[in-house]
Amino acid sequence: MTIESAQVGLRSTRERAHSRCVVCGHANSLGLRLDFSASDDGYVQARFDCGRPFEGYAGIVHGGVIASLLDGAMTNCMFARGIPALTAELTVRFRHPLVIGTSAVVRARLERSTPPLYVLKAEIVQDAQVKATACGKFMEYACQPVEKRKTAARNTDLGHEEHRRDADAPLGAGATVIQRAAMRGMEERRSYE
Repeated sequence: MTIESAQVGLRSTRERAHSRCVVCGHANSLGLRLDFSASDDGYVQARFDCGRPFEGYAGIVHGGVIASLLDGAMTNCMFARGIPALTAELTVRFRHPLVIGTSAVVRARLERSTPPLYVLKAEIVQDAQVKATACGKFMEYACQPVEKRKTAARNTDLGHEEHRRDADAPLGAGATVIQRAAMRGMEERRSYE
């Protein structure tokens, strides 16, 4: 993948699927509006101005804001591949305080791809020091207009017994894609422990 194609994928997927995101959505006037860009080393990154509105304890950025930044970077890394995805699991490690008043860079890269499940890593660097890291698991997300999602949810609730039977079945021929991916994720987690 070239930087140019990654950048096109990043922008078009974000605009199509995520334009109102609090971290990166440019249509959200109250959001952070981070502008992620792809780099030739496989990362996406954005600069974040650590201002007072994001303060938790005196002089440091709130941990929830840090987690959101890391999650947003990993999401945009998926966008660079043209894949909308939802966070399935997010583990954050706070290494050093992220200081108010100094800008930082948040960046992410893809670690492993077993569609529809993806594992990514992200970090926030300030003054050449890694302040926080994250590992996230993401599931592909088929973006649909809200009405289509509501209709699909109603149809599931109104008695598609076959779907219910498959959802309750042990993993076998009738298992859903999400069940299979969740089981792979649990197996991967056990292998890391």
